[in-house]
Amino acid sequence: MPLDRSIKIAPSILAADFANFGAECRAIEAQGADWVHVDVMDGHFVPNLTFGPAMCAALRPHIAGVMDVHLMIAPVDPCIDAFATAGADVITAHLEAGPHIHRTLQAIRSTGKKAGLALNPGTGLDAVPQLLDLVDLVCVMTVNPGFGGQSFIASQVAKVRALRAMIGDRPIHIEIDGGVTVATAPLVAAAGADVLVAGSAVFKGGSVGNPAPYGANIAAIRVAAEAARG
Repeated sequence: MPLDRSIKIAPSILAADFANFGAECRAIEAQGADWVHVDVMDGHFVPNLTFGPAMCAALRPHIAGVMDVHLMIAPVDPCIDAFATAGADVITAHLEAGPHIHRTLQAIRSTGKKAGLALNPGTGLDAVPQLLDLVDLVCVMTVNPGFGGQSFIASQVAKVRALRAMIGDRPIHIEIDGGVTVATAPLVAAAGADVLVAGSAVFKGGSVGNPAPYGANIAAIRVAAEAARG
C-alpha cells in the first residue's frame, strides 16, 4: 500500500445494509471506493457496539483493496493480533483509549500492518510529535465517536491544518472521520487531508440492488475535495 496523497474515499460500512455486508463491500469498490472503513465499537470506550474480528475476517474475502479498521475500543492492545489475523491492512487506535499509546502503535507495527492514530475532537496535538515515527496515518475525528450520521465539527479543520504542517514530508496519511459530505470534504481536503471516511453520504439513495447512487456519491465527494486543492 504505497503512500500517495491523492484523495481517497473510504466508505464506512456502519452505514451499509447489515444483512448484506459482503455484497455492500463489493458494490462500493465496484463504484469507486478506494478503501473500506470498518468501525469497531465496544459499547465501553464509545456508546455503541458493532463488529469484532470475526466480522472482519468474514468481510476480508469481499474486499479487494484496503481494509481500514478503526478500533474504538479500550483496552485495545489485547485485540490487535486478532484484527491483524482477520486481515486488516490499517489498524487505527485512539490516543485516548489507553495509557501507553506508544506501546500500542509498536504492537500494531509488529504485526506488519499499517498503524493509525485517532484523535477525538476534544484532543489536541500535543502528544502527536512524539508518535509520528510510529504512525502511517492520523485520523482526525470530526464528530464524537460512537454513532454514524452526526454533524461535522468545523473546529477540527484548524487541527487538520496544524497536523499537516506538523507531518511535513513524512509518509503519513491524514484521515477524516465524521460528517464528511460534498459540503465538508473541501474544507478538510484544503487543510491537508487525503483519506475521507464517509458513511451516510456514500450509501444514501442506493442499495446492493441499485448501487449506481454509491458511485455518484463517491464521485461527487471526490470531485469536491479535489477541486478544493486547487
